[in-house]
Amino acid sequence: MNPPLPVRIVRSAARAIAEAADWWAANRPRAQDAFATDLESSLRLIASHPGIGARARNDNLEVRRVHLARVHYHLYYRVTSEPAIEVLALWHTSREAPPEL
Repeated sequence: MNPPLPVRIVRSAARAIAEAADWWAANRPRAQDAFATDLESSLRLIASHPGIGARARNDNLEVRRVHLARVHYHLYYRVTSEPAIEVLALWHTSREAPPEL
């Protein structure tokens, strides 16, 4: 079994993650840790199994996404040539259009 790949989060995705975490903590008092728990689990999963995510619509970038089911977000990522995981976006499932990547 290969060791997990390092994970890098682009600045715009880091901002979206921070905003979602703050919102979740302020508005879901009975499940304040749900967002952080789901995000951490998803990051570990894609680092260990990079091909597990569904292919996103933008095939040119080889972008994949995983669903954070409990908190209703998609995490968009790709595997870089180093190799490493590059997280490109966090996107709520209620949004109609996918993120621009």
